[in-house]
Order: sequence, then C-alpha cells, then structure tokens
Amino acid sequence: MSKLLNSIKCRAYRAAASLLIALGISTAGLSVSVAQERVSPAIESTVKTAVESWLKGRFKVDSVGKTPMPGIVEVRLGTDLIYADEKGIFAIVEGQMVNLKTGENLTAARLEEINKIDFAKLPKDLAMKTVRGNGKRVLAVFEDPYCSFCRTYRKTLTEMNNVTVYTYFYPTLRPESETVARNAWCAKNREEAWNDWMLFGKEPAKAGADCRFPASKIIELGKSLAVSGTPTTFLADGRRLTGAIGKDRLEQLFPDAK
Repeated sequence: MSKLLNSIKCRAYRAAASLLIALGISTAGLSVSVAQERVSPAIESTVKTAVESWLKGRFKVDSVGKTPMPGIVEVRLGTDLIYADEKGIFAIVEGQMVNLKTGENLTAARLEEINKIDFAKLPKDLAMKTVRGNGKRVLAVFEDPYCSFCRTYRKTLTEMNNVTVYTYFYPTLRPESETVARNAWCAKNREEAWNDWMLFGKEPAKAGADCRFPASKIIELGKSLAVSGTPTTFLADGRRLTGAIGKDRLEQLFPDAK
C-alpha cells in the first residue's frame, strides 16, 4: 500500500493544495484530540466509494472518520491513513495533519493509536525470553538473522538493564534465515547462540532432526501484526516502534521502571 501511495503522492499533493485553497481553511485553532468520530453514513458511503474506485479495487477502506479540520475526513486503509474532502473529490496522500497552534502531529498520533497491539495476547511461547535485572520493562522484538539493523539493535538490547525481552526469530529476508533461526532456536543455550550470531557472526551448530522450530507460526504472527520489516518492537502498552531504536530513546520510553 505504501508503495502505491508513494507513486501518486505528487499528484495528490497538488489536488490537496487546490482543496485547501478552495475551502479557505485555517488550522490555527484546531482541537488536539485524536479520538476518531465516525461521519454520517452518507458521507462515509460517498468517500468510501470514491477512494476504492480511485484505487481500482486493490484496497478496501476500513473506516471513514471525522478530523479536527472542517470538511476533511480521515480514511483508514489498513495501517495507512489518507485524508479526503467530504464530497469524495480530493484526497491528501502521505500528508501529515498538524495543529499549527500546538505543533502536535495529529497524523502521527492517530497512526500510533491504529498500530497498537494487545501485547498480552502475544504468544510468548513462540519467542525467546530474556530477563535482565528486575525485568520490569517489557518489550517484544521481531528480528531476522540476516538483518543488519537487527544486529545493531541486538547490541542495544544487550546493554539494557531491568528489562524482559521477548525475541521472535522472524526468518523472512533470505532462504538461509530460517536455517540459522532454527539452529539457534534448538541450541542448548538459545540466547547465547542467537547473540553469538547477531553480534559476532558465529553461526550456531546445526540442529538435530528432532528440532521443532515454529517458523510458520512466527511468520503468520508477524503478518497478522503487519510486521513488514525488521527490527519491529512492541512495548508492553502496545506501541509499535520500527527500526534500530537507540538506547537513550528506549530508556525514555520506560520512565517509570528504570
């Protein structure tokens, strides 16, 4: 979806600019609330039909909701957001809705809300559990053994104290990914085998024929959570973080449990 949006964003930005000029909208006094309120059935039907027709049936609209900007609605397509006018004539693609008075990025806040998961429902038996110190700060991370950013992030995670980390071996980048992940999963010391590979390039010993690495279940889990790249981190409150997060930033995300 993101690739499609990126390919048309220039045309969409021009249309968006025309819309804003035509409506004469000022955003200076917008509310900072990010709670979504559904629009009327008539507006929802109009916008939904227009957007899905524009996308030629390749994607379905999940919801249409009000925004703080008069005349503009939020259109959710999976984990992506675009904006449209209530008549379904114009759309703003890959744009950021910002409250000019407070500086709050309303799009970022909504995406964070949309991308949250129910952390308690994660199948922890599919992950490698690591506890350091009191283990109060909890997170889960999806890593591929051939992901260079994951290796940088793994080093960061090993330097953190008072954490519980659930690591999902997510073999999606290369055919060899599953082999390395399987060997590490069934190693005598799973954490040592994974860290040796990720940090030092030391390949884990070949697993026996009786090794039962749940690769398909982990991949299915990742897809159900829309994990499209590694590393992807989920905090205990359900927030999603993508990429190799720095140690200082991670520390700031756990202010009450250092």
